[in-house]
Amino acid sequence: MLNKNLKLNPKIFDSDVEQKPTRDGYGEGLVLAGQKDSRVVALCADISDSTRSAMFQKAFPDRFVETGIAEQNMMGLAAGMALAGKIPFVSTYAVFCPGRNWDQMRVSVCYSNANVKITGAHAGVSVGPDGATHQALEDIAITRCVPNLVVIAPCDAIETKKATLAAAEYVGPVYLRFAREKTPIMTTEDTPFEIGKALIFRDGKDVAIIGCGPLLHNALLAAEELAKEGIEVMVINNHTIKPMDSKTIIEAAKKCGAIVTVEDHQIMGGMGSAVAEVLAANYPVPIEFVGMKDRFGESGEPNELIEAFGMGKNAIKEAVKKVIQRKK
Repeated sequence: MLNKNLKLNPKIFDSDVEQKPTRDGYGEGLVLAGQKDSRVVALCADISDSTRSAMFQKAFPDRFVETGIAEQNMMGLAAGMALAGKIPFVSTYAVFCPGRNWDQMRVSVCYSNANVKITGAHAGVSVGPDGATHQALEDIAITRCVPNLVVIAPCDAIETKKATLAAAEYVGPVYLRFAREKTPIMTTEDTPFEIGKALIFRDGKDVAIIGCGPLLHNALLAAEELAKEGIEVMVINNHTIKPMDSKTIIEAAKKCGAIVTVEDHQIMGGMGSAVAEVLAANYPVPIEFVGMKDRFGESGEPNELIEAFGMGKNAIKEAVKKVIQRKK
């Protein structure tokens, strides 16, 4: 049963559930952040329409910098702006930021603990037809290992808006990842969001699914179908990969005795690996990982790719049943 205290979208399981790209939530949140604080500035690497930073450009043209296709330079500029008292948000495709400018992010931003907000668009295979070169599947792994850097993967457009506002208020480097395609709205304006605090969307006692990003909807669908088979599944929205909400993760492991992690990212080094690290040190239980399994993506329709690479609803159900067997 869904957690009523979180005031989730009542149409979450309907076939006509509203869908919206998480990148739209970023653009909306960035404008709101700019309205709240005049120190907020935005930089983009020649794809402001695609990243939705164009919304900020339209609202605050004097606080927007178009760097061109120069992602490394963009990160350095942002570091300088932050050290001068601004709150810069940088955006482009995640394969380029933090992919191409990881060195500048590590040294100029994180080593200096500069107050830069790094946003990576087009994350995961759900990018679709753009193909392997533009499908960021390693960005969580290369950001969560860097000191001082907060890493967030919101589940829908509304949560992305809240995460963008929270990032603006947080003092220190933050990485936000978001997707290109329309995905189901699971939360509402009244659903809480706090950096570092996971949310239990659905309670259960047999297995806990811990997910992040839009794939969380597939996890909820899988849990509802498994309930009809007598398997009660807890579903946790683990939107903040770093700092991890260790308390909630450990409590879920103790209650359920088995975990399935779900993410549109490589299973090596991603959110699932972070969960496994927490449990290995505190309360080891059987874990199954749903995500990309050491390969690149390819071109195709987003939902077709999710299914083809074993991240769909049925694949999650299979992982739940497999991990239950390992409990015995």
